[in-house]
Amino acid sequence: MPRASAPRTRASAPTVDVHAHVLLPEIEALVEGRPGLSGARALDARRNGPAALAVSGPMVRERFPRLTDTAVRLAAMDAQGVDVQLVSPSPSHYHYWADEPTAEKVYRLAHEATAAHCAAAPDRLLGLGLVPLQHPRLAVEALDHALAQGLLGVEISSHAPGRELSDPAYEPFWSRAAETGALLFLHPFGCTLDERLDQWYLSNTVGQPTENAVALSHLIFSGVLDRHPGLKVIAAHGGGYLPTHIGRSDHAWSARPDAGAGCAHLPSSYLKRLYFDSLVHDPHVLRELVRVAGADRVLLGSDFPFDMGTEDPVGALRAARLTDSDFHAVRGGNAAALIGKD
Repeated sequence: MPRASAPRTRASAPTVDVHAHVLLPEIEALVEGRPGLSGARALDARRNGPAALAVSGPMVRERFPRLTDTAVRLAAMDAQGVDVQLVSPSPSHYHYWADEPTAEKVYRLAHEATAAHCAAAPDRLLGLGLVPLQHPRLAVEALDHALAQGLLGVEISSHAPGRELSDPAYEPFWSRAAETGALLFLHPFGCTLDERLDQWYLSNTVGQPTENAVALSHLIFSGVLDRHPGLKVIAAHGGGYLPTHIGRSDHAWSARPDAGAGCAHLPSSYLKRLYFDSLVHDPHVLRELVRVAGADRVLLGSDFPFDMGTEDPVGALRAARLTDSDFHAVRGGNAAALIGKD
């Protein structure tokens, strides 16, 4: 009788990057000329400002091969020491302005194209799809379509026009995500502070962590995580400002009846029900994230291959000087357990 293999330890788990993107030109070709696109582009330009747009365009063009060519991606992963990437569409593909017929075409094409990209190296690339949050009634079927394509879940933004993640219209989506065990990657795109952040790339440096904090607060304070404890939510950018300032949320929950009316427990306790990527750009902040959320709730993330990411995610993790067991858990053990990739 053959001897059973020993279980893989976290130290021997693959290095898994849960925050990596793919660019899908076919989606942009699909939406070109559709009503609403010009307005969305104008809003994006207004929020970012001309200086940021002048830098972002050439940056994306220079990184286009890594965003679209699987062979180039794999070579870059090898150079970084990354074994597996969880690949999500560029958030620029959300297109939350789109009407229902267009939105359905967008998510179906995104799922098929992302699945095809990952299929070129199925042992190393795992994919996520998209959900048109602007049309809550399409959310469940979009999630089901993503899973049917072999994707592990979907990527969502911090809000949709006129809707927060606490909106009751999303309840069927949360229920289905919990039921299926789908991964939900929370990655903001665009900050509603608008022109206040249109200089010095504040739209990203301040806007992204702000949007993360607001979105997670809606999930916590509204009771979404109480009603759906099985949700697997991964927050990009280390969850933004919320984990390091969660004490203020705890104080409000304890001191004010309006703040504590929607959720059953201290806000800080919900951090241990969420997952966070490690992309915080500061080893001291990463140590604090591990402390407040738990070493089992932090996953390696690079934002591959954009300039606001890191070219050396393992090195950035090592700089936090975690214990050996915590280092290997974040490097890949946690993600391997979460996605079943050994």
